[in-house]
Amino acid sequence: METGNTISGLKLETAPDGLEGPGFFATQFDRVIGMARKNSIWPLPFATSCCGIEFMATMGSHYDMARFGAERVSFSPRQADLLMVMGTIAKKMGPVLKQVYLQMAEPRWVIAVGACASSGGIFDTYSVLQGIDRIIPVDVYVPGCPPRPEQILDGFMKIQELVHNESLRRRNSEEYKQLLATYDIK
Repeated sequence: METGNTISGLKLETAPDGLEGPGFFATQFDRVIGMARKNSIWPLPFATSCCGIEFMATMGSHYDMARFGAERVSFSPRQADLLMVMGTIAKKMGPVLKQVYLQMAEPRWVIAVGACASSGGIFDTYSVLQGIDRIIPVDVYVPGCPPRPEQILDGFMKIQELVHNESLRRRNSEEYKQLLATYDIK
């Protein structure tokens, strides 16, 4: 059953606000790019423990993250724009994680999935990084130990919202450069 912007209960993407007439449509370039990026995110899973199993369930046929525009999971940082860190990150693994982040092309986003990636979880020890935000900037935190696939999908949709509304000039702003400088990233 088709009605307006829905087909069988699914909401379709609508065109951004703009000027419309017979045979033409004009809008802001930022909005079109944001809409295209939102629906074509290439995630890079960085899974080290049980949250990775929940991510596998999220990518499976029952939850199917591909419905949200993440059809192509990348295992190369040079071809990914979303870093999904899932699980416990040991301090020795911190430099590797930062290197993977730096190898990603701009614009890039990061999700910390689960309690361990967000805050170290139950592992308050000398060898576990107490949150990945100590070495790289994080855009969205997904709570849980481990988080359910629905929570991971919700975090992914929050990233989509951020990607859709982000200005093309944000990455060149002084605030963004200062944020990266706090992480010793140039």
